Amino acid sequence: MLSDITIGQYFPGNSILHRLDPRTKVVLLFFYLVLIFLCKSGISYGVMTALTAALMLLSKVPMRMMLRSLKPLWWIILFTFVVHIFSTPGEELCRVAFLSVTAEGIVEGFYICLRLVLLILLSSLLTFTTSPLKLTDAMEALLSPGKRVGVPAHELAMMMTIALRFVPTLIQETDRIMKAQQSRGADFMTGSIMKRMQAFVPV
Repeated sequence: MLSDITIGQYFPGNSILHRLDPRTKVVLLFFYLVLIFLCKSGISYGVMTALTAALMLLSKVPMRMMLRSLKPLWWIILFTFVVHIFSTPGEELCRVAFLSVTAEGIVEGFYICLRLVLLILLSSLLTFTTSPLKLTDAMEALLSPGKRVGVPAHELAMMMTIALRFVPTLIQETDRIMKAQQSRGADFMTGSIMKRMQAFVPV
């Protein structure tokens, strides 16, 4: 379960994306995220999806590793889809109790979920193809103009990079502790919510 969390992990390689200047990657990611939120039609979403797929292939990061970045958040994506199909007004397709499923809700839910998937994949692609040290240098360089107005560029860049760098370490330690607790009889997966929360207390 915890091993599926890939945020902050770096995959060494020699692809075009690995060799690209980290500052360029950060800026392009920012503009890409803005473009995703501006998408309104199926064509625009299709273009962004094709671009994301092309970047994933160019990165030469194993597809399985890229898709693993989605696994910890699948329930959020599913929840988002369900909320939209029931809350978006439009042509009613069917009714579940007092809730109605609309055609517009299905379309809107699909687009929002696709947006989330693209955001996660591109953000993961940045950390997969950029080492923590280079990412620190890139963030500091991009924030350096703010030094004139007192922005602590070096400290902010270091904080963000350390946070990303130690996510995998914290996950490994948490996974090790959970396995140790399971060997002593702890059960994190079954029982009521309260019982599972109590099992997490030692962790």
